[in-house]
Amino acid sequence: MNFSEIDLDQTHIRLTTDLESHDLKRYIFSIRRDLKNYILKNEDFLLSLVPIETDEDLPLIVRTMIESSNAADVGPMACVAGTISELSLDYLIDNDSKYSIVENGGDIALINDEDVLCGIYSNNQVLGNDIAFRIKARSGPLGVCSSSGKIGHSISFGDSDSVTVISKSASISDGLATRIANEVNGETSEDKVSNGLECCENYKEFFEGVLIISQGNVGTIGKLPKIVETNEFDVKVSNH
Repeated sequence: MNFSEIDLDQTHIRLTTDLESHDLKRYIFSIRRDLKNYILKNEDFLLSLVPIETDEDLPLIVRTMIESSNAADVGPMACVAGTISELSLDYLIDNDSKYSIVENGGDIALINDEDVLCGIYSNNQVLGNDIAFRIKARSGPLGVCSSSGKIGHSISFGDSDSVTVISKSASISDGLATRIANEVNGETSEDKVSNGLECCENYKEFFEGVLIISQGNVGTIGKLPKIVETNEFDVKVSNH
């Protein structure tokens, strides 16, 4: 496997791939250029916190962000990191990769022909950070994206330690993680998890599974990979 990092302005990629050579940095530069040029002419795209509509002939990155954000009922920029991860993975797949993990600030797109561990970072004092998904080998792409009301730079109106969404699209996972995390509110951590799970019910067609962490409470919905617990802890688990 080959390991590398790609830094382009706000995009910070950590890449693991079976490809010996590729030109992913140039590709990311090109899609970021398309995005920046579009934003210069369409400020609403940058600032909107709700879905937007357009009939224009759009660059791939812009069209993907709009489609994913419309599915998740968020503004298009809520999907930017996951979209860059997803398009980067598509580029690697087009170059015959069978195993690549593209992490862009914690938003992950991957394809894996062998099992892989994907860490879950929540900064939760009860759970700790020593837990991970064990993702079995698969032939198709997967998106694993998280949002938090307590860590990171993304805008969130909720109070979750973390919301992690798994779907076949990192772009959609990114938008849904934001949307669901916005609803993780309430007087108690049980209320917060319950409200987040209730929100998930509206988007079940788009994801494979969701994990919500709030203090000592964990909620899950859908089909998640096995969660490997590397430390013992006592938590309450809610399942839908």
